[in-house]
Amino acid sequence: MELKKKYGEKVQRLPLNAGFTCPNRENGKPGCLFCDETGSGFTTFGNLTIKEQLEKMKERYRKKGIRKFISYFQNYTNTYAPTDVLRKIYTEAIDEDIVQLDIATRPDCIDKEILEMVDKIRKDYKIEVSFDIGLQSANYHTLVKINRGHTLAEYIYAVNLLKEYRFEVVSHIILNLPGDNMLDVIEGAKILSALNVDGVKIHSLYIVYGSIFGEMYKSGKLEVGTLENYVERTVTFLENLSPRIVIHRLVADPPLEGTIFGNWGKTKAEIVHLIEKRLAERNTYQGKKASII
Repeated sequence: MELKKKYGEKVQRLPLNAGFTCPNRENGKPGCLFCDETGSGFTTFGNLTIKEQLEKMKERYRKKGIRKFISYFQNYTNTYAPTDVLRKIYTEAIDEDIVQLDIATRPDCIDKEILEMVDKIRKDYKIEVSFDIGLQSANYHTLVKINRGHTLAEYIYAVNLLKEYRFEVVSHIILNLPGDNMLDVIEGAKILSALNVDGVKIHSLYIVYGSIFGEMYKSGKLEVGTLENYVERTVTFLENLSPRIVIHRLVADPPLEGTIFGNWGKTKAEIVHLIEKRLAERNTYQGKKASII
Protein backbone atom coordinates (compact mmCIF):
# COMPACT_ATOMS: atom_id res chain seq x y z
CA MET A 1 0.00 0.00 0.00
CA GLU A 2 2.75 2.47 0.95
CA LEU A 3 4.77 1.64 -2.18
CA LYS A 4 1.74 2.10 -4.40
CA LYS A 5 1.07 5.44 -2.74
CA LYS A 6 4.71 6.48 -3.26
CA TYR A 7 5.19 5.32 -6.85
CA GLY A 8 1.64 5.54 -8.19
CA GLU A 9 1.35 1.83 -9.00
CA LYS A 10 2.16 -1.61 -7.64
CA VAL A 11 5.88 -2.21 -7.03
CA GLN A 12 7.51 -5.63 -6.58
CA ARG A 13 10.59 -6.25 -4.44
CA LEU A 14 13.08 -8.60 -6.15
CA PRO A 15 15.43 -10.49 -3.77
CA LEU A 16 19.03 -10.61 -5.05
CA ASN A 17 21.99 -12.77 -4.05
CA ALA A 18 25.23 -10.86 -4.67
CA GLY A 19 27.48 -13.54 -3.17
CA PHE A 20 28.25 -11.66 0.04
CA THR A 21 29.22 -13.34 3.27
CA CYS A 22 28.92 -12.27 6.91
CA PRO A 23 31.62 -11.25 9.42
CA ASN A 24 29.77 -13.31 12.00
CA ARG A 25 30.34 -16.53 10.00
CA GLU A 26 33.95 -16.10 8.89
CA ASN A 27 37.03 -17.84 10.27
CA GLY A 28 35.09 -20.60 11.97
CA LYS A 29 32.52 -18.35 13.63
CA PRO A 30 29.13 -20.07 13.94
CA GLY A 31 27.01 -17.05 13.02
CA CYS A 32 23.65 -16.19 14.57
CA LEU A 33 22.10 -19.28 16.13
CA PHE A 34 19.00 -19.03 13.94
CA CYS A 35 20.88 -18.51 10.66
CA ASP A 36 21.44 -21.24 8.08
CA GLU A 37 24.13 -21.43 5.41
CA THR A 38 22.05 -19.48 2.88
CA GLY A 39 21.98 -16.42 5.13
CA SER A 40 18.21 -16.13 4.61
CA GLY A 41 18.75 -16.21 0.85
CA PHE A 42 16.53 -19.20 0.13
CA THR A 43 14.38 -17.24 -2.34
CA THR A 44 17.28 -16.02 -4.48
CA PHE A 45 19.15 -17.31 -7.54
CA GLY A 46 22.76 -17.16 -6.36
CA ASN A 47 24.10 -19.04 -9.39
CA LEU A 48 23.17 -16.19 -11.76
CA THR A 49 24.61 -12.71 -12.30
CA ILE A 50 22.77 -9.72 -10.83
CA LYS A 51 21.37 -8.79 -14.26
CA GLU A 52 20.27 -12.38 -14.91
CA GLN A 53 18.57 -12.60 -11.51
CA LEU A 54 16.69 -9.38 -12.19
CA GLU A 55 15.50 -10.42 -15.64
CA LYS A 56 14.43 -13.88 -14.44
CA MET A 57 12.25 -12.42 -11.70
CA LYS A 58 10.98 -9.48 -13.73
CA GLU A 59 9.67 -11.85 -16.37
CA ARG A 60 7.57 -13.61 -13.73
CA TYR A 61 5.97 -10.42 -12.41
CA ARG A 62 5.55 -8.64 -15.75
CA LYS A 63 3.00 -11.34 -16.60
CA LYS A 64 1.00 -9.97 -13.68
CA GLY A 65 1.19 -6.44 -15.05
CA ILE A 66 3.87 -5.13 -12.68
CA ARG A 67 6.27 -2.63 -14.28
CA LYS A 68 8.24 -1.15 -11.38
CA PHE A 69 10.64 -3.02 -9.12
CA ILE A 70 12.93 -2.76 -6.10
CA SER A 71 16.34 -4.42 -6.17
CA TYR A 72 16.56 -6.06 -2.74
CA PHE A 73 19.99 -7.29 -1.65
CA GLN A 74 18.64 -9.80 0.83
CA ASN A 75 20.90 -12.51 2.21
CA TYR A 76 23.95 -12.18 4.42
CA THR A 77 25.60 -8.77 4.94
CA ASN A 78 25.28 -6.61 1.84
CA THR A 79 27.70 -3.87 2.90
CA TYR A 80 30.47 -6.30 3.83
CA ALA A 81 32.96 -5.63 1.01
CA PRO A 82 35.29 -2.85 -0.18
CA THR A 83 33.41 0.22 -1.39
CA ASP A 84 34.55 -0.17 -5.01
CA VAL A 85 33.13 -3.72 -5.04
CA LEU A 86 29.89 -2.54 -3.45
CA ARG A 87 29.54 0.30 -5.96
CA LYS A 88 29.91 -2.11 -8.89
CA ILE A 89 27.35 -4.55 -7.48
CA TYR A 90 24.79 -1.90 -6.54
CA THR A 91 24.91 -0.15 -9.92
CA GLU A 92 24.49 -3.48 -11.73
CA ALA A 93 21.09 -3.72 -10.02
CA ILE A 94 19.85 -0.42 -11.46
CA ASP A 95 17.99 -0.07 -14.74
CA GLU A 96 14.97 1.80 -16.11
CA ASP A 97 12.50 -0.48 -14.26
CA ILE A 98 14.18 -0.20 -10.85
CA VAL A 99 12.82 2.58 -8.64
CA GLN A 100 14.65 1.70 -5.41
CA LEU A 101 17.62 -0.14 -3.96
CA ASP A 102 17.00 -2.00 -0.70
CA ILE A 103 20.19 -3.09 1.10
CA ALA A 104 20.00 -5.56 3.98
CA THR A 105 22.94 -5.47 6.37
CA ARG A 106 24.17 -5.57 9.96
CA PRO A 107 24.58 -2.59 12.33
CA ASP A 108 28.31 -3.24 12.69
CA CYS A 109 28.91 -3.13 8.92
CA ILE A 110 27.85 0.44 8.24
CA ASP A 111 30.21 3.42 8.19
CA LYS A 112 30.45 6.88 6.65
CA GLU A 113 32.63 5.77 3.73
CA ILE A 114 29.97 3.26 2.61
CA LEU A 115 27.13 5.72 3.08
CA GLU A 116 28.97 8.46 1.16
CA MET A 117 29.34 6.03 -1.75
CA VAL A 118 25.67 4.98 -1.63
CA ASP A 119 24.58 8.60 -1.35
CA LYS A 120 26.51 9.38 -4.55
CA ILE A 121 24.78 6.48 -6.33
CA ARG A 122 21.44 7.79 -5.11
CA LYS A 123 22.16 11.24 -6.54
CA ASP A 124 23.83 10.10 -9.78
CA TYR A 125 21.10 7.62 -10.68
CA LYS A 126 18.24 9.57 -9.06
CA ILE A 127 17.05 6.48 -7.24
CA GLU A 128 15.60 5.86 -3.79
CA VAL A 129 17.68 3.83 -1.32
CA SER A 130 16.57 2.04 1.84
CA PHE A 131 18.45 -0.08 4.35
CA ASP A 132 17.14 -3.17 6.15
CA ILE A 133 18.89 -3.42 9.53
CA GLY A 134 18.58 -6.44 11.77
CA LEU A 135 18.08 -5.69 15.46
CA GLN A 136 16.23 -8.95 16.30
CA SER A 137 16.05 -8.16 20.04
CA ALA A 138 16.22 -5.06 22.22
CA ASN A 139 17.64 -7.20 25.04
CA TYR A 140 21.44 -6.95 24.80
CA HIS A 141 21.78 -10.13 26.88
CA THR A 142 19.71 -11.99 24.27
CA LEU A 143 21.93 -10.57 21.50
CA VAL A 144 24.88 -12.24 23.20
CA LYS A 145 23.02 -15.51 23.78
CA ILE A 146 22.00 -15.85 20.13
CA ASN A 147 25.50 -14.86 19.01
CA ARG A 148 24.42 -11.81 17.02
CA GLY A 149 27.97 -10.44 17.09
CA HIS A 150 26.87 -6.83 17.59
CA THR A 151 25.56 -4.79 20.49
CA LEU A 152 22.43 -2.72 21.04
CA ALA A 153 24.63 0.39 21.05
CA GLU A 154 25.99 -0.47 17.61
CA TYR A 155 22.45 -0.80 16.30
CA ILE A 156 21.51 2.62 17.71
CA TYR A 157 24.67 4.16 16.21
CA ALA A 158 23.96 2.64 12.78
CA VAL A 159 20.37 3.91 12.66
CA ASN A 160 21.43 7.40 13.72
CA LEU A 161 24.13 7.42 11.04
CA LEU A 162 21.68 6.29 8.36
CA LYS A 163 19.24 8.97 9.45
CA GLU A 164 22.04 11.55 9.21
CA TYR A 165 22.25 10.68 5.50
CA ARG A 166 18.44 10.63 5.23
CA PHE A 167 18.19 7.02 4.13
CA GLU A 168 15.00 5.07 4.74
CA VAL A 169 15.53 2.59 7.59
CA VAL A 170 13.56 -0.65 8.01
CA SER A 171 14.39 -2.69 11.11
CA HIS A 172 13.89 -6.41 11.66
CA ILE A 173 12.84 -7.78 15.03
CA ILE A 174 12.00 -11.32 16.22
CA LEU A 175 9.36 -11.15 18.93
CA ASN A 176 9.66 -14.66 20.38
CA LEU A 177 13.37 -15.33 20.77
CA PRO A 178 14.27 -17.67 23.66
CA GLY A 179 14.85 -15.65 26.82
CA ASP A 180 12.92 -12.56 25.74
CA ASN A 181 9.76 -11.60 27.61
CA MET A 182 6.98 -9.06 27.18
CA LEU A 183 9.10 -6.27 28.67
CA ASP A 184 11.66 -6.86 25.92
CA VAL A 185 8.88 -6.69 23.33
CA ILE A 186 7.72 -3.32 24.70
CA GLU A 187 11.27 -2.00 24.94
CA GLY A 188 11.89 -2.98 21.32
CA ALA A 189 8.86 -0.97 20.20
CA LYS A 190 10.00 2.01 22.27
CA ILE A 191 13.54 1.94 20.88
CA LEU A 192 12.36 1.78 17.27
CA SER A 193 9.94 4.63 17.97
CA ALA A 194 12.58 6.77 19.67
CA LEU A 195 14.97 6.26 16.75
CA ASN A 196 12.29 7.24 14.23
CA VAL A 197 12.86 4.24 11.99
CA ASP A 198 10.67 4.32 8.90
CA GLY A 199 9.51 0.71 8.89
CA VAL A 200 9.67 -2.57 10.76
CA LYS A 201 9.56 -6.20 9.70
CA ILE A 202 8.18 -8.29 12.57
CA HIS A 203 9.32 -11.92 12.52
CA SER A 204 8.30 -15.08 14.30
CA LEU A 205 11.16 -17.44 15.04
CA TYR A 206 11.40 -20.32 12.57
CA ILE A 207 13.97 -23.09 12.80
CA VAL A 208 15.84 -24.56 9.86
CA TYR A 209 18.24 -27.43 9.27
CA GLY A 210 21.86 -26.34 9.21
CA SER A 211 21.41 -23.81 12.02
CA ILE A 212 22.56 -24.17 15.63
CA PHE A 213 18.98 -23.59 16.76
CA GLY A 214 18.06 -26.50 14.49
CA GLU A 215 20.41 -28.84 16.33
CA MET A 216 19.19 -27.56 19.69
CA TYR A 217 15.55 -28.03 18.69
CA LYS A 218 16.10 -31.59 17.48
CA SER A 219 17.84 -32.51 20.74
CA GLY A 220 15.10 -30.98 22.89
CA LYS A 221 17.25 -28.10 24.16
CA LEU A 222 15.17 -25.38 22.55
CA GLU A 223 11.48 -24.69 22.97
CA VAL A 224 9.42 -22.27 20.92
CA GLY A 225 6.56 -20.43 22.60
CA THR A 226 2.94 -20.93 21.64
CA LEU A 227 1.13 -19.24 18.77
CA GLU A 228 -1.18 -17.63 21.34
CA ASN A 229 1.83 -16.04 23.04
CA TYR A 230 3.22 -14.81 19.72
CA VAL A 231 -0.10 -13.14 18.87
CA GLU A 232 -0.14 -11.44 22.29
CA ARG A 233 3.45 -10.24 21.85
CA THR A 234 2.73 -8.85 18.40
CA VAL A 235 -0.36 -6.97 19.56
CA THR A 236 1.55 -5.53 22.54
CA PHE A 237 4.44 -4.54 20.27
CA LEU A 238 2.06 -2.73 17.93
CA GLU A 239 0.36 -0.91 20.80
CA ASN A 240 3.73 0.51 21.91
CA LEU A 241 5.02 1.35 18.43
CA SER A 242 4.75 4.82 16.94
CA PRO A 243 1.81 4.92 14.48
CA ARG A 244 4.01 6.63 11.86
CA ILE A 245 6.22 3.52 11.47
CA VAL A 246 5.16 1.41 8.49
CA ILE A 247 4.58 -2.29 9.21
CA HIS A 248 6.16 -4.32 6.39
CA ARG A 249 5.50 -7.74 7.94
CA LEU A 250 3.67 -9.23 10.91
CA VAL A 251 5.04 -12.77 10.80
CA ALA A 252 7.95 -14.62 9.22
CA ASP A 253 7.92 -16.37 5.87
CA PRO A 254 9.82 -19.65 6.44
CA PRO A 255 11.46 -21.44 3.50
CA LEU A 256 9.40 -24.13 1.81
CA GLU A 257 12.23 -26.64 2.24
CA GLY A 258 14.60 -27.29 5.12
CA THR A 259 12.31 -25.99 7.86
CA ILE A 260 12.10 -27.96 11.10
CA PHE A 261 9.64 -25.59 12.75
CA GLY A 262 7.77 -22.73 11.14
CA ASN A 263 4.74 -20.69 12.17
CA TRP A 264 3.08 -23.48 14.18
CA GLY A 265 1.94 -25.14 10.96
CA LYS A 266 -0.19 -22.11 10.06
CA THR A 267 -0.07 -19.93 6.96
CA LYS A 268 0.96 -16.29 7.18
CA ALA A 269 -2.60 -15.27 6.33
CA GLU A 270 -4.01 -17.32 9.20
CA ILE A 271 -1.61 -15.76 11.73
CA VAL A 272 -2.25 -12.24 10.43
CA HIS A 273 -5.99 -12.90 10.82
CA LEU A 274 -5.43 -13.97 14.45
CA ILE A 275 -3.45 -10.78 15.15
CA GLU A 276 -6.13 -8.59 13.57
CA LYS A 277 -8.81 -10.45 15.51
CA ARG A 278 -6.96 -9.91 18.81
CA LEU A 279 -6.53 -6.20 18.05
CA ALA A 280 -10.29 -5.93 17.53
CA GLU A 281 -11.09 -7.93 20.67
CA ARG A 282 -8.89 -5.65 22.77
CA ASN A 283 -10.17 -2.53 21.03
CA THR A 284 -6.56 -1.52 20.42
CA TYR A 285 -4.34 -0.41 17.55
CA GLN A 286 -0.81 0.58 16.59
CA GLY A 287 0.43 3.39 18.79
CA LYS A 288 -2.39 3.29 21.38
CA LYS A 289 0.14 3.00 24.22
CA ALA A 290 3.10 4.61 22.47
CA SER A 291 4.72 7.03 24.90
CA ILE A 292 7.69 7.70 22.60
CA ILE A 293 6.56 9.12 19.26
